[in-house]
Amino acid sequence: MAKDGIRIMDVLHQTTADGPGLRTSIYCAGCLHHCPGCHNPESWDMAGGHWVGIDELLEDIKSDDIADVSFSGGDPFYQAEAFTELARRIKEETDKTIWCWTGFTIEEIRRDPDLARMLPYLDVLVDGPFILGLKKPGLHFRGSSNQRIIYLNGQPEEDCIPGTVKTLPYL
Repeated sequence: MAKDGIRIMDVLHQTTADGPGLRTSIYCAGCLHHCPGCHNPESWDMAGGHWVGIDELLEDIKSDDIADVSFSGGDPFYQAEAFTELARRIKEETDKTIWCWTGFTIEEIRRDPDLARMLPYLDVLVDGPFILGLKKPGLHFRGSSNQRIIYLNGQPEEDCIPGTVKTLPYL
C-alpha cells in the first residue's frame, strides 16, 4: 500500500472502547493473523474496506479537539508505511496520543525495520495475537491475557490499567 493512503473499514469518532478517554479510532482493512475467535474477522481481507488518503484522515482526526487516536483493524502493521506516515503527521501537527493494536509482538516488530519505523510515533502498543484459550472477561483494552499494553514513550505516573508492561521508551 502506498504511503499516501490507507485501506480502512471504518473511522469511529469519540469512542471509549479503544483506549482511555475519547478517541478517534481508525479500523484498517487487512490482517493475515486470522486469530480464531477474532472480534473483527470481516477486516481480514487485505483488499477490503475502502481507500482513504492520509490528508483526509488527518483532517478528520484534527477536526476533533478532544479525542486522541487509536489504530486498530485488521492490523495497522500490514500497512506500516502509510500508518507510519499518518502517525508521524499526527505527532507533528497535534498533541494527540496514539494507541495501536497489532497481532505482532513488539519483539517481532523491532526485528523488522519496516515495521519498527512506526514505533517512535506511538504512545502505546497493545501487542500479540488474540488467543481464544486465553480470553478473559474484564481485561482492559485487550482480548486475551497474552496481549500486553506497552507504553513506548514513558510510563505514566499513575498506571491504572491492569496488564500494563513497563518498558523503556523506544530508542
